[in-house]
Amino acid sequence: MAASRRAGGPPARRDTECILEPLSLPESPGGVAAVEGSPYVPCIFCKECYLLAEQKQLLKHMIIEHKLVIADVKLVADFRRYILHWKRRFAEQPVTDFCSVIRTNSEAPLEEQDNYFLLCDVLPEDRLLREQLQQKRLREVLEQQQRERYDTSFHSMCMFCDQEFTGNRSVLLNHMAREHAFNIGLPDNIVNCYEFLAVLQGKLDNLQCLYCEKVFRDKNTLKDHMRKKQHRRINAKNKEYDKFYVINYLEFGKSWEEVQSEDDRELLDNLEEDWSDWEEHPVCAVCLFCEQQADTTEKLYLHMQKSHGFDFPKIKSEHGLNFYRQVKLVNFIRREIHHCRCYNCQEKFQSKEGLISHMEETKHIRLLPARSMWDQPQYYFPTYENDTLLCTLSDSEDLITEDQSEDGPVVSEDISNLKALKQSSVLNQLLYKEEKNREEF
Repeated sequence: MAASRRAGGPPARRDTECILEPLSLPESPGGVAAVEGSPYVPCIFCKECYLLAEQKQLLKHMIIEHKLVIADVKLVADFRRYILHWKRRFAEQPVTDFCSVIRTNSEAPLEEQDNYFLLCDVLPEDRLLREQLQQKRLREVLEQQQRERYDTSFHSMCMFCDQEFTGNRSVLLNHMAREHAFNIGLPDNIVNCYEFLAVLQGKLDNLQCLYCEKVFRDKNTLKDHMRKKQHRRINAKNKEYDKFYVINYLEFGKSWEEVQSEDDRELLDNLEEDWSDWEEHPVCAVCLFCEQQADTTEKLYLHMQKSHGFDFPKIKSEHGLNFYRQVKLVNFIRREIHHCRCYNCQEKFQSKEGLISHMEETKHIRLLPARSMWDQPQYYFPTYENDTLLCTLSDSEDLITEDQSEDGPVVSEDISNLKALKQSSVLNQLLYKEEKNREEF
C-alpha cells in the first residue's frame, strides 16, 4: 500500500462518499411519468405547469401569453394527454402547420393587429387524437364499471336512514329508490359509484339540497324541504354528475342530453308503428292491514272486505268522505297499523299479526273512531312515500256530503242594507251552533 501511494496511485475511496439513497434524473414534461403520475399539466409552449384541476388557468395562460385557442376543450376526454401530444408536435414543426390563423383588428395599423392560433378538430390529426382519447377513456370506464358490477366487497351507508349495506352496490341503490324515492338511475348505468355517493353525501352534510342546491340552516329543515318539494333527486343540469354515467362516454363529441334527444327523435319517427300489443304494467296497491297487493282498487277493496271485514266503499258512502278525507283516513289507518295500535281502543300489540287478530275478533276493524282523531291536517302527508292506494282514491259522483243537499239552491243575499243583513244572515245561526257545540264539548 505504501509503495502504491509513493508511486502516485489514486487515494483510497472514502466511506463518507458512498451513495445511500437511489438517485433520479429529471424527466422531461412529456415523459411517461408526467402522463401517468404527475398531477401537473405543462403549457404547450413554455415551462409553466398547472394542476389538472387548474385547467382554466392554463387555457387562459396560453391565450394571453401565446395566442393559442383550443376549440371544444370540454369534449377532450383526457386533457393531459392531449396537451402533451401537442407539446411534442409543436416542438417538431411550426404552430402554423397545425393551427388556423385568426387575425384580430384587421383594419387597424399593422402594429396593433394580433394573430391568434386556433387548434380544433378540423385538423385530421387533432380529430383522430380526440377520438383515440375518447375510445381509451371509454375502455377504462367500461372496465371500471365491469369491476363494480361484480364487486361483492361494497360497503356503504344509506344517506337517508343510516342503514348499512354490504355486498353489491345495487342493493343500496335499489333500497334508496324503493324506500326513499331517491332514484339516481339503474346501477348498470353508473360508474365510480363510491365517488358518486361521496359527492352526494358531502352535499347533504353541507345541508345542501341535491336538486335545487339551496343551503338550509339545519338537517331537519333540509329533510322536510326535499320531501315536500319532491327534491329527492339530482339536478340533471349539474355537469358535476356527468362523469358518473356511462352514457356520457359513449359517443365522441356528444353529451348525454344530445344522445337522449336523438333517441327521442327516433321514437317520434316511429309513432306510426303498430303498438296494439303494448301492455301497460299495472300499478299495485297494498292492503291497509296486510301485505296483500292488487292491480285494481276493486280487487283490493274486495280483499279487505272478505279477509278483514273492512268495507271501504261502504264506509266512504256512509260517512260522506270526499277525496281529502279519504286521504286522511288512509294515512291515519296506515300509521296506527304501523305502530301496532288498534285505532278504536288504542291498545298496543307486539306484532302486526296480533293487532289484526284482535281487531277482527272484536270487530274494531269495521268501526271508525271519532272523526276528530283522524280528520287532522297531519294526515294529509302519506305515512308511506310509495303508497299507491292514495293515487287511486276518487270522489264518487253520487256522493252527497253532510254539507250538501240535493234540493238546496244557492240564493244570493241582498247587501243593500248591511246592518239588517248582519242581523238576519244565516251565518249567525251557524256561528251560534258552533259556539254551543264548543261549550258542550
